[in-house]
Amino acid sequence: MMTVLTNLLDLDPAQLVAYCGDLGEKPFRAKQLQRWIHQFGASSFDEMTDLAKSLREKLATRAMIAAPTVISDHTSTDGTRKWLVDVGQGNAVETVFIPEENRGTLCISTQAGCAVNCRFCSTGKQGFNRNLSVGEIIGQLWMAEFELRKTKGIAPGPKGERQITNVVMMGMGEPLLNFEPTVTALRLMLDDNAYGLSRRRVTLSTSGVVPMIDKLSQECPVALAVSLHASNDTLRDSLIPLNKKHPLKELMAACKRYLEFAPRDFVTFEYCMLDGVNDTDAHARELIELVRDVPCKFNLIPFNPFPESGLKRSANPRIKAFAQILLDAGLVTTTRKTRGDDIDAACGQLAGEVQDRTRVQERMQKMAEYQKKFGENFGKIVEITQ
Repeated sequence: MMTVLTNLLDLDPAQLVAYCGDLGEKPFRAKQLQRWIHQFGASSFDEMTDLAKSLREKLATRAMIAAPTVISDHTSTDGTRKWLVDVGQGNAVETVFIPEENRGTLCISTQAGCAVNCRFCSTGKQGFNRNLSVGEIIGQLWMAEFELRKTKGIAPGPKGERQITNVVMMGMGEPLLNFEPTVTALRLMLDDNAYGLSRRRVTLSTSGVVPMIDKLSQECPVALAVSLHASNDTLRDSLIPLNKKHPLKELMAACKRYLEFAPRDFVTFEYCMLDGVNDTDAHARELIELVRDVPCKFNLIPFNPFPESGLKRSANPRIKAFAQILLDAGLVTTTRKTRGDDIDAACGQLAGEVQDRTRVQERMQKMAEYQKKFGENFGKIVEITQ
């Protein structure tokens, strides 16, 4: 009978202590193991020279350190680097590193595909296959940190200059619909014997899964970003189907509750600028009213077009005018600089390869056929006036 090896990347600090206990080892061994794995990037137990030989031999027959395999690795002209990583069964996800003068940000995926299906996001148009495991989520950070060090000739270990200073859970998938593995990975990011990131430097982005926002505030509060993209429920229903389940009033209340526990005193609202859809002066004024009681900042995102969306990017003068209305109302507002779009690594472009269990492409194709046959309003709710 074959022994199933435990992937130690799947274990958070407390779980690793319990695992060492099961092996008859003291808790300090868990800290040593964690440092070797997450601070030195060790993938072999032979490298762990301060562990007893007997323990290394035990681990070699019972455990492994396995991150997802890199399929491709591309660097943009602006320095953005994108890895496509294999998560098995024909699925691949994307991980993106964005270097800036005083920080390096890694954008991590939490699902193979996404079930939320936001209209402006190419990831959702591929459908959804499955949630990623802890090892597949934290494995993206593990792989990227040590790949970046290798490229720059920086030694592993806590004395080597850390390349990734910030993490954003904004890659493929909705993190709060894969709650337990995401939170376990967050705990590892924050642990001093692993990556030692501060809560303020780890941001989780959600499309608005209200009950899980509350759960996150109790279990592992990090900085929160919310994909807002609309100023009223009717518009948001058409862009983000999840809004029908958790409308804006509920979402704003959840954001206020979250701030009682958050490491930052504001929520970031992400707002994708869509030409003629959500970018008028009236929409900006509606937003001001919507967030009146929620301490926040706005991050306006120029839309990255893709054929299936049927949407266009707002013109730069329109984005500036929209931002000015928010700024004049006293709201901190930034416009995200588009990074890595020459390698499809910009916001909303992460696609990967997904064996779609939800058959989104198939359903979209059928709908397009029916609309061609019966008119463009087929399948839509239309208002009939007498």
